[in-house]
Amino acid sequence: MVTRVLLVVGAGPGLGAAVARRFGREGWTVELLARSRDALTGLASELEAEAVTSAWTSVDIADDEALTRAIAEVAERRGRIDVLHFNPSVFRLADPLHLTAAELLADLRVGAAALLTAVQAARPAFVDGSRVTVTGSMAADQPWHEACSLGAQKAALRNLVLSLDRALSSFGVRATSLTVNGTLAPDSPFSPERVADALHTAATTSDEQWRAEVAYDG
Repeated sequence: MVTRVLLVVGAGPGLGAAVARRFGREGWTVELLARSRDALTGLASELEAEAVTSAWTSVDIADDEALTRAIAEVAERRGRIDVLHFNPSVFRLADPLHLTAAELLADLRVGAAALLTAVQAARPAFVDGSRVTVTGSMAADQPWHEACSLGAQKAALRNLVLSLDRALSSFGVRATSLTVNGTLAPDSPFSPERVADALHTAATTSDEQWRAEVAYDG
């Protein structure tokens, strides 16, 4: 039986960890990419205790060359990538009268542009039926002005996913953005575990029922 591989780009202790667990408990091998070594080692230890096969790589997601190398190493190690989940974003408290253009571009590089690098690096390892999923947000349509770069990231991310889905579909690969219409919070309809369930459902949807954007309302 072929072992399916989940690659989480931007794996943290919240939603990234929940997504890793959701797929891992079904026997998927999990690869984790993030900047923080401490967060990665902690998450990997937790997954190991839950009998989930995993590996991790510390990488600056804003560094195109480093991210490309890290994903190429995953592809070489596993031989395939069945689901690439893109999770990173930057939360910066700055309203549009104080946010600088340089800060906005830096945030977009992490929260949106890095998706292009990740997908292009992973593409040789995609197989027929592979999926790209991203964590979207209501901030794309209802931005909070005091942290306005987050809305710009999520709007750009959703737009890129729509284009990626069309470009990848001819190769048997699909992309989708899960728009989370609420605030992540434990023990709520928007807990990381419940959002991870929705992401898993979106990723395992058939081509016939596929949608490039899925709303999660809790």
